Amino acid sequence: MENSNHYAILMAGGIGSRFWPVSTTVYPKQFQDILGAGETLIQTTFKRLAKLMPVENIIILTHKDYKEKVKEQLPKVKDDQIVLEPEMRNTAPSILLGALKIRKKNKDALIIVAPSDHWIQGEKDFQHNIEEAFDIVASEDKLITLGIEPTFPNTGYGYIQYERDEGADAKPVLKFTEKPSFKLAERFIEEGNYVWNAGIFIWSAAFIIESFKQFQPEMARLFEKGEAAFNTSEEKKFLEDNYYKAQKVSIDYAIMEKSDSVYVIPAKFKWNDLGTWKSLEDELPQDENGNTIVNARFYPMEASGNIVRTANAKIVVLEGLKDYLVVDNEDVLLITPKDNIQKVKKIREEVIDRFGEELG
Repeated sequence: MENSNHYAILMAGGIGSRFWPVSTTVYPKQFQDILGAGETLIQTTFKRLAKLMPVENIIILTHKDYKEKVKEQLPKVKDDQIVLEPEMRNTAPSILLGALKIRKKNKDALIIVAPSDHWIQGEKDFQHNIEEAFDIVASEDKLITLGIEPTFPNTGYGYIQYERDEGADAKPVLKFTEKPSFKLAERFIEEGNYVWNAGIFIWSAAFIIESFKQFQPEMARLFEKGEAAFNTSEEKKFLEDNYYKAQKVSIDYAIMEKSDSVYVIPAKFKWNDLGTWKSLEDELPQDENGNTIVNARFYPMEASGNIVRTANAKIVVLEGLKDYLVVDNEDVLLITPKDNIQKVKKIREEVIDRFGEELG
């Protein structure tokens, strides 16, 4: 079958706490229709990846508590495609586990690692960039990441600086910079050889495993002990006994910032990591007073610049309110100035402390 060497690791284990109170530990944002698009974020992402490979080649890496949600939202997925982390250890351990499982099935496998909770527009451009990357890693030992051409000096994203190599599609990466200051972000955009880090990676199973052996030898040894168990009924027991021993570290820090085989393809599609409630304003139309409304019947009375979302198309009347976030779910109503959106994660923690774990 065409593309039978193409595989995907769909990362679906996070909590999305900056989208509280809609995104909670029990019901994280990847399983929700955050933008009112008619399907959840994980469904949209899965559909996009299924155009690049056989459906059975997509594995979903998620926390053990979310197995039923994955099955319910992605009915085409079989149980052995859902890989359950016994606990959250950041992205590096789960990516290594996924790569080892895939290589055991197919030693020639090429893998895309994709977050399940990002928003992408421009399907054809996305497909073109991924196929381009698959073509490169099929014959070259490269770790490829996709970078998004910045449209403004966003301080909430990581940036990738690349070597200006006019001829090549994939350009050598010079440096990663985490969430810069506004001034620095402005400079990056002026310089022209910086892109936003989209957290989408493409590589061969063999080379990413090799890279772990080189830069994270302890983690590589830990997981390679389980190789006989992977893709069998013994896997669950091995993970329960060993997964917690893996260092809690991101793939960026564990591998990408250490390797000199990292390349970036500057991508053309429109991308948003849906990091905070503010991103709704970037992706959705506003009414004539600059209000962004999701899943609500809205009646503004001298109300402007607000972001409003309810759970069940509730009627919301706002009088004299300007630049506020109003989010309502079954148990929690959050009303806070938009300037405080970055503090939502902290507000969530304080509410949990006072009113109980089940609200987070």
